[in-house]
Amino acid sequence: MQREIIPAIGCTEPIAVSLCVAKATETLGQKPERVEVFLSPNVLKNAMGVGIPGTGMIGLPIAIALGALIGKSEYGLEVLQDLKPSDVEHGKLFIYGQRIKIDLKTDIEDKLYIEARCFSETESSTAVIRGSHTQFSYIEKNGTELLKKEIESTDEKKDDVSLTFQKVYEFAVESPIDELNFILEAAKMNREASVQSQKQNYGHNVAKSVMGEKGKLLFGENPHSRMISATAGACDARMDGALIPVMSNSGSGNQGVAATLPVLTYAEDTGCNEEKLIRALILSNLSVIYIKQHLGRLSALCGCVVASAGSSCGITYLMGGNYEQITFAIKNMIANITGMICDGAKPSCALKIASGTSTAMLSALMAIENRVVSSQEGIVDDDVDKTIRNLAIIGNKGMAETDKIVLKVMTHKG
Repeated sequence: MQREIIPAIGCTEPIAVSLCVAKATETLGQKPERVEVFLSPNVLKNAMGVGIPGTGMIGLPIAIALGALIGKSEYGLEVLQDLKPSDVEHGKLFIYGQRIKIDLKTDIEDKLYIEARCFSETESSTAVIRGSHTQFSYIEKNGTELLKKEIESTDEKKDDVSLTFQKVYEFAVESPIDELNFILEAAKMNREASVQSQKQNYGHNVAKSVMGEKGKLLFGENPHSRMISATAGACDARMDGALIPVMSNSGSGNQGVAATLPVLTYAEDTGCNEEKLIRALILSNLSVIYIKQHLGRLSALCGCVVASAGSSCGITYLMGGNYEQITFAIKNMIANITGMICDGAKPSCALKIASGTSTAMLSALMAIENRVVSSQEGIVDDDVDKTIRNLAIIGNKGMAETDKIVLKVMTHKG
C-alpha cells in the first residue's frame, strides 16, 4: 500500500512524462536543445487534454518543456513542485522554438511506456519509464547503457502480494491500528485538495453545481450530495491544472481521490471514530489495489469504476456491514458501471467521478439491506474474486478494440 499510495501533483500521465524528460535531461548533464518523446497509446490518451499544474496550459508540450527546464527526478510525481511563473514563460519559448517532438510508440505491448530522448549539439541521452509511472527501465548517454532493467510484467511486480478479497478484508479489519495510521495522510491531503477547489472556479465546476442553489434544490443537502461534491471538487481542481497535491492510488490521482473522499465524507457525516475511519479507508484503498492487480494500471475502463468500488466497500463497512455485505457492495458496483470508457484525463473526469461516487452510495445502501445482484445476472459471479476477474477481462480484453477507437476519435477531431 505504501508503494501504491503516493503524492502526485497533476494528472499522473503527463507528470510521468515530465519525470522521464527530467531524468533524461539530468543524464545529458545540460539543458537539451531538443526533446523527442515516444509514448504508448494509453499514455498519450491520458495526457492530451488535462491541465498541467501551475501553467494554465493543457497537454504534453508544456509538461515536456518544464520537465527539461526545471524538473527534478528525485521528486518523483511531484517533479514540477519548484515551478515558478517565469518558468512557464521559458517553457512557452521552448515550445515555440519547435524543440519538442511527440510520437506514438506502436511496436510495444506495454500500456504504460514513456521514452524521452534529449539532445544537445554533440551529446544525447535516453530515459524509459515502463510498467509504473515512476519505474525507470532504461537509461543511456551517448550510446552507453547506464541502466537496463528487465520488466517481467508491465502491470505487476515480482513482489506483489497474492491477494484475495478475503485477505483484503481481514487485513483492513484485523491489523493493529498503528500499522494502518498512514492512510489518514492520504485522506487529509485529498480533503485539502477538495477544500481548495471551492476557492475558485475549476474545470466544469461539478462540485459547485451539486452544492449550488439549484443543485441543493434538486439533490438536497445531505451525506450523498456532500460526498459527490467533495470528491468531484478535488477532481475539478486537479484536472484543470491546479497546483494542488493529492494522494494517488495505483498510479492515478483520481483513483486516490475517489477511494478516500467518499469514505471520509460519510465518516464525518456519521461521526464515526478514528479507528473505524482508518479501517474503512484501508479497505477501500486496498480493494482498489487488488482490482488493479488484475486490471492493470491503464486500460479502456475508467479508473473511477475501480476506485468507486473500493469506496463502496468502505462505506458499507462504516454502515456496520459484515464481510458478506461488503462483497454485496462490490458485486453491485461491478453490475452497474462496468463499461464506462476512459477517454483520457481531462476536466470532465469530474462528471465520471460524480457518477461513480453516487453509485458507490447506492451499492452500499443495497448491500446493507442484503440486496445484491445475483450470479444469474450479467458478469456477476457467486464468488467475489471471480466477479473481480470478470471485470478485469472486460476491461483488458473485451474493451481492447474500444480503446483503439477512442484514441482514434480523440486524435482525429475536426
